[in-house]
Amino acid sequence: MKKSRLIGDRDFYRRAMALAVPIMIQNGITNFVNMLDNLMVGSVGPEATTGVAIANQLIFIYNLCIYGAISGVGIFTAQFFGKKDTAGVCYTFRFKMIVSTVFTLLFMLIVLLKGDYLIGLYLTGEGDAASISESARIAFDYVKIMLIGIIPYALSQSFGSTLRETGRPKVPMYAGIMAVAVNLILNYALIFGNLGLPRLGAAGAAIATVISRFVELIYVSLGAFIGGKSKYIASAFKSLYVPGKLVKSMIVKVTPLFLNELLWSTGIAFVNQCYSVRGYDVLEADYIAMTFFNLFSVVFFSVGISIGIIVGQMLGSGNTSDVMDTAVKLRVFSVFTALAVAVVFASLSGVIPLAFNTSEQIRHLSTHLMIITALFMPVDAFAQSSYFTLRSGGKVLLTMVFDSFFVWVVSVPFAYVISRWTSMPILPFYALSLSLNIIKCVLGYYYVKKGSWIKNLVSET
Repeated sequence: MKKSRLIGDRDFYRRAMALAVPIMIQNGITNFVNMLDNLMVGSVGPEATTGVAIANQLIFIYNLCIYGAISGVGIFTAQFFGKKDTAGVCYTFRFKMIVSTVFTLLFMLIVLLKGDYLIGLYLTGEGDAASISESARIAFDYVKIMLIGIIPYALSQSFGSTLRETGRPKVPMYAGIMAVAVNLILNYALIFGNLGLPRLGAAGAAIATVISRFVELIYVSLGAFIGGKSKYIASAFKSLYVPGKLVKSMIVKVTPLFLNELLWSTGIAFVNQCYSVRGYDVLEADYIAMTFFNLFSVVFFSVGISIGIIVGQMLGSGNTSDVMDTAVKLRVFSVFTALAVAVVFASLSGVIPLAFNTSEQIRHLSTHLMIITALFMPVDAFAQSSYFTLRSGGKVLLTMVFDSFFVWVVSVPFAYVISRWTSMPILPFYALSLSLNIIKCVLGYYYVKKGSWIKNLVSET
């Protein structure tokens, strides 16, 4: 492949970064405050750290399911916007609100009925009985409080994704900045009992997050209405009507994406449960490593989101001649970005765990997990960019096979067999598990190059 197919000019990257940077800033600040949240909780003690880690496994599944449903509809939003079809954008935003609300209520019911059982699945490894019991109590208290915050979260995600897909990424970015500022201040006050407020520990962190979710929703909804730049959003609240033909088209595309995120997130949660079989210490060390991986990976993950939006807008506008060239250049950009991030992440792996109030053994283990994770960051970036490219053209069944099918057919059986039938130490176990994503890169390269994903979904809708 020629160099011109791999590297774009200055205008190309300026356009890509104009979209990626606000997403990067918003997600980066959110994950930065989550990191500080975890550091503050971690200073309370290892039981609090582990309890919050387990609770966040459940919240992780919910977040990705909401993301899958909303981003699935977002395929149509981006293409309608590229087509300059205001009514179409209005209908897709309305459908996002309906779908996210229904799923949120369903998730709340599941957690309230089966939350204690799901939490117990992560506490099957060896460890002190009293510490395990305390971690379980903290986890259930934490997740019950967090349920209050998922309602405004779902609504703000509907607003934010639509604004990004219609060329206004700064509004959700500013909403995220305000929310994390509130979260940070309230964490300081409620976890440790500062500013005249009670000392609540991990429960205080959950309360702070819930309040910040409401702040984010208020800001992003007001920002969407102010200035008259998003009239389609105001129109969306006049009724619940969405054309039947469009509903059918969106359900066909959304259902596989929703199921994909549900199956992928539960699969990853299952793999993490397999890691926890190696001992109570592994669960905490992995949580420390993943807390900072989530922060650093925001950079190349945001580029991946941008690929889906940029390519989707090109497809919706009918500009298909340059789509493949754009997708390839953005994928290369994502991989090189991940490589740079990996170098920084690995270099800080020995310092980061020192911030947690835990044993030296857990700090040492988390450092090694971070180094292993850093080695596979470029692999993750390649796989993610391929995923977003395929999804931009509506190849949802293919992305489902590429993502969740792969996790349950390859990653989950591998982790289960290694954790239950062998005594392989956690470090080689962890590295081999991450290396399986190389297979996804091969599949992603093949299917993107094939070009069957280049398709305008809204020309007849």
